[in-house]
Amino acid sequence: MTIRAVDVARVDDRPLWVEISGDEVWWDEPRPHEGGRRCVVRRRADGVIEDVLPPGWNARNRVMEYGGRSWRAHEGRLVFTNWADGRIYVCAPGGEPVPLTPGDSARYADLVVHGDEVWCVRERGDARDVERDIVAVPLDGSPLRSVVRTHHFLMNPRVSPDGRMLAWIGWNHPDMPWDATELCVGPVDGDGPHRVLLSGASTCQAEWRDDESLYAVSDPTGWWNIHLVGLDGTARDLTPVSLEFGDATWKIGGTFFTVTGGRIATVYGTADERRLGVLDDPATAGSPRDVGGGYTYWAPALSARGSHVVGVAASPHRPYEVVRVDLDTGAHEVLSPAKPVPADAELPTPEAVTVDGVHAHLYAPAGDGGPAPYVVFVHGGPTSSAAPVLDLEIAYFTSRGIGVAEVNYGGSTGYGRAYRERLRHNWGVVDVRDCETVARWLLDTGRARKVAIRGGSAGGWTSMAALVHSDVFCGAVSHYGISDPAHWAAETHDFESRYLDGLIGPLPETRQRYLDRSPELHAERASGPALLLHGLEDKVVDPAQSERFAAALARHGHRWAYLTFEGEQHGWRREETIVRALEAELAFYGIVFGIPTPEVPPLTLHEGTHSE
Repeated sequence: MTIRAVDVARVDDRPLWVEISGDEVWWDEPRPHEGGRRCVVRRRADGVIEDVLPPGWNARNRVMEYGGRSWRAHEGRLVFTNWADGRIYVCAPGGEPVPLTPGDSARYADLVVHGDEVWCVRERGDARDVERDIVAVPLDGSPLRSVVRTHHFLMNPRVSPDGRMLAWIGWNHPDMPWDATELCVGPVDGDGPHRVLLSGASTCQAEWRDDESLYAVSDPTGWWNIHLVGLDGTARDLTPVSLEFGDATWKIGGTFFTVTGGRIATVYGTADERRLGVLDDPATAGSPRDVGGGYTYWAPALSARGSHVVGVAASPHRPYEVVRVDLDTGAHEVLSPAKPVPADAELPTPEAVTVDGVHAHLYAPAGDGGPAPYVVFVHGGPTSSAAPVLDLEIAYFTSRGIGVAEVNYGGSTGYGRAYRERLRHNWGVVDVRDCETVARWLLDTGRARKVAIRGGSAGGWTSMAALVHSDVFCGAVSHYGISDPAHWAAETHDFESRYLDGLIGPLPETRQRYLDRSPELHAERASGPALLLHGLEDKVVDPAQSERFAAALARHGHRWAYLTFEGEQHGWRREETIVRALEAELAFYGIVFGIPTPEVPPLTLHEGTHSE
């Protein structure tokens, strides 16, 4: 049985945040069929699931462009950020939202409620001219007040139990949050100096243990472990193991651990498997007691109350679900509605492999087992990773006899700092070489007869770079990818405007590296055609990146196709976009692999003419 593109669209994405509120559980869910909005829902004590956010409202924000924690449940009401205007609103379930912040174009994220106020990060300005602070927003509609302005980037505002101190995490250019941050504390009224408790390492979450100490996920040992941090700056590693209890902060507000009844529930593991565990006695350092059950990936979205923790989990044959776990018994209960997924026999099972030190997950194609066409999937980031869970986008291709190899190349998270530092100053080299290593292994072992490559954003960069800097790939697909790093460094938004300092090198000192690695500037070397797809409202990677690569391919006589999508930003959220993009990609593989694809509209590859 083949899987349709519309099936993919309707199971695409996952809840980003969950919260236990009284005897209810709340979460957000994507709605591709409603223009891509995010709706907050609740599961009442009687088991009934209902929308909390009225139609037309979208619980998203674009702080640092990727957004952050966008809502909280508080005393039966929803506090949320609305995508259209960036303001914070409050509403009763299904009621009309009332604004809490001015209509002044400011944006807010990383919401947390303390007492009768919402604490969060405020962002003002646009493009490169941006400033941020931590503000307290009264729930009664009174004017907000600014409290913290210590760093260019801020996240994780947390008020101490006694209400006297505020903790937060900050960092400045050129660091990214997975490079180095500072965990700070200061008076809750902002009147007085602050103290830096942790610096130099990457801290991605901190929560108060009591009025004198915090738990924090940080990586001074090279692994994101949970530490107990005193207000005097002393820190003790509570999980001294070579496993990750955190991850790269692309969306501020992730919950990698939560504290309940003196215990810590936490997600941990590697990019090959992320489990749910509990530290029953945090004072005794060691590994968590596993309560993850049959799920192979738990997202950084936890909430706990009493002996229960709620999270978002998936496995190779189960989509992302909202799951409640009893920490005492280990019992699991799925709270979210079942999604329409194919039977297990119709889904590929990932096989974790390591090829010359490169981590990958293989998804074998349906068919007779002979050499098959394969596509190397390249994740974005590049400081990110691919998880071996059910992905109907992958199954869409494997059900048609096309194998998939997801490559967690050097630079990926989930394998410790040393592995992700392999990409430092080597973006466009190590990622390309690692993808090529897996592709050649597929060919040499007889698994593959031809290999193409595809990716989104930074994965689109690697795909285009591999097309021009390697001869192993017969074609490349780029979803909203970067084709020229020098242009992108000048064009992109504030959060990533200095990202390339670490990935390639600072400008202008290392400009030659930018020129040497640019897919656009070396399009004449392309080993096959390219399919380029881009959203026209993309603020992270300007559509001009795809346009310029298409033009460069045309100048050098190569084949290409370029599709654009109105109303889409950086990533696909609308059902019609997901369907059109997938069908175009399948048609492209039909061309480069020489296989029939009669079930999708044909794709026309433009023929370039040598003009240089």
